[in-house]
Amino acid sequence: MVLSLQGFSQNTVLGNWLVYIGNKEINSRLNVHHEIQYRNYNLLGDKEQFLARTGVGYNLSENNNNLLLGYAYIQSNNYQGEHQRIRSEEHRIYQQFITKQVFGRSYWWHRYRFEQRFADDFKMRLRYFLNVRVPLNSTKLDPGTFFLSGYNELFMNVKKDTAFDRNRLYGGMGYQVNSFIKLELGYMNQFLASTNRDQLNVFMFAKF
Repeated sequence: MVLSLQGFSQNTVLGNWLVYIGNKEINSRLNVHHEIQYRNYNLLGDKEQFLARTGVGYNLSENNNNLLLGYAYIQSNNYQGEHQRIRSEEHRIYQQFITKQVFGRSYWWHRYRFEQRFADDFKMRLRYFLNVRVPLNSTKLDPGTFFLSGYNELFMNVKKDTAFDRNRLYGGMGYQVNSFIKLELGYMNQFLASTNRDQLNVFMFAKF
């Protein structure tokens, strides 16, 4: 589970994302991913987007390499002008590959995702996510460990004239509470085609 409070530099002083991410192991090879996100422009009551994502994954090797085929549903309520809202729906089919490595005391996590997006028209998008965590007071991410965290995610449309979609750059600090929960506080700048957003993130990750 992830709880994210985000401060927007444009329309609102403080927005929030509520995100639940879960993974259920069927056996040593198969897993089921499930995820729900509820995003607000403000702290409460001004919904920006609802997202539900699921998928079935297959482990190529233990804990390090996972292939997944999934589906996502997205409902958005975007502003057009100051007061007018436009509601839209999108269905996605996606394929992804996740690989993890450990180098010394740093933990690296790569995700490659290919999305087929069905909304008013059909679009395809490529995403690459790179995350690194470095423990500070331990050599491993054991309970009671503080760690530095950073990630970058690049979104690219499969169209030459509008190839760049967005880029998310994040840096923060976290705390491994126990084997199941870690907390994280950081700053993210989301670079869009014509603008950018400064965001303050507070995360809670829970593994069940």
